[in-house]
Amino acid sequence: MTSYQEWFEQLRKEYGEQLAQMPLPDGVPEHVRQLMADGDEEGLIFMMKLAWQIGAQVGYSAAQHPEKVRRVAGKRVEA
Repeated sequence: MTSYQEWFEQLRKEYGEQLAQMPLPDGVPEHVRQLMADGDEEGLIFMMKLAWQIGAQVGYSAAQHPEKVRRVAGKRVEA
């Protein structure tokens, strides 16, 4: 198991229940299932990279402007 896989499994264990309750935008689950059914690995990886990049930008912005960060459900999120 790679270090990323270990990290991923730890996050799934810690936050899986919470995130299971989080809705995704309409059509996203269906789109992911279609990409999987089509064997479109490139599309899935692009989707993950896009989400990773957006998350990194939010994290960077929050670090640059901590006064704009607020808490939601006990977690800090950008305002």
